[in-house]
Amino acid sequence: MKMKKEIRQATIEQLISQQEISNQEELMQALKQKGIKATQATISRDIRELRIVKEQGISGKLHYAVFKDDPVSEKEQLYANITEMVIEATQVQFLNVVKTLPHSANVLTAIIDDLELPEVVGTMAGYDTIIIISRDEQAAAQVNQIFLNHMQQSE
Repeated sequence: MKMKKEIRQATIEQLISQQEISNQEELMQALKQKGIKATQATISRDIRELRIVKEQGISGKLHYAVFKDDPVSEKEQLYANITEMVIEATQVQFLNVVKTLPHSANVLTAIIDDLELPEVVGTMAGYDTIIIISRDEQAAAQVNQIFLNHMQQSE
């Protein structure tokens, strides 16, 4: 079982380094062509474990890439992904509801979780929406400001 996971994850890394794969469905199809079957939940876990993010390709289209720790810090990666992926961020009391491009919510949520921000108690990601839970309204306002500051750069 462990070996299968390692093979699948190595194949995922290989595929995204060779092709511009832009969503989980495309990744599942590419894996299937290599003889590897995986559920969407498994792919989501692999994306998180492998620290896969979306970046803009030469064509301008967003696609998966393995997160590089090199010169860019995780916070800088978060800011770049907010600029590229976030459509809207709304604070509702101690929550933030963040609308993203399709298939982007889980990638951005993984980065937020990895950062372990003190203002964030937990997160939930869907297809194109993230719910960020904070301990109180003040912490939620700080999180919201991060999104608003970096969304404005894309306008």
